[in-house]
Amino acid sequence: MSDVLELVDVSVVRDGRALVDDVSWSVKEGERWVILGPNGAGKTTLLNLASSYLFPSTGTATVLGERLGGVGTDVFELRPRIGMAGVAMAEKLPKRQTVLQTVLTAAYGMTATWHEDYEAVDEDRARAFLDRLGMTDFLDRKFGTLSEGERKRTLIARAMMTDPELLLLDEPAAGLDLGGREDLVRRLGRLARDPYAPSMVMVTHHVEEIAPGFTHVLMIRQGKVLAAGPMETELSSRNLSLCFGLPLVVEHQDDRYTARGLPLGR
Repeated sequence: MSDVLELVDVSVVRDGRALVDDVSWSVKEGERWVILGPNGAGKTTLLNLASSYLFPSTGTATVLGERLGGVGTDVFELRPRIGMAGVAMAEKLPKRQTVLQTVLTAAYGMTATWHEDYEAVDEDRARAFLDRLGMTDFLDRKFGTLSEGERKRTLIARAMMTDPELLLLDEPAAGLDLGGREDLVRRLGRLARDPYAPSMVMVTHHVEEIAPGFTHVLMIRQGKVLAAGPMETELSSRNLSLCFGLPLVVEHQDDRYTARGLPLGR
């Protein structure tokens, strides 16, 4: 399998502080990765590198065969090959647009409709992704009137619109209630198990948000990688405790993970 993403000795420094520090990590075609870590660990920085919106201060980052900052690399040609769903994208999208328009604009790499003409195949594709994410009954609803869960599902449909080779999800379950989270995890599980779906990287704080079908985990703390590899070996109580800085117990049942702290005094 070829590398979809490869970071070699990558650091990103801002105002004298390393947001990520000497990170080496690779994502191969077909893998589904989760990035776990506390607030400020560097998770979103890694996602911004993977999306080509951030370049390394030192080291090399290669995304879909293109080296960021390399001679001949055109990020404007690279970015349509990468699907991105997260809060940053939601803030760029007009609240007055319908759900269908919000997804359709991704076909032209735009955030708002202008005077572009969409073909029937574009609309059929947008409707299919929205249906897959349970949004068929919301096509004509304004994006700004959606609940948090409905908005997250619309963003994922939008990210899939360009048939990306790499799908990046930045805390897709953040802000959802229990029902919304479980509905989204179930749908992400279907996507992760689809052999035709792109390689995936998802950022989260919570192991409960990891959908069945995700294969690998990267744990990061204070900009440094603590563990990276297959979920079944690396998502351990020891590694998670080191990552979050307190004693934790990880349990795995029915293809789902949970974590809890140890009682005081133990």
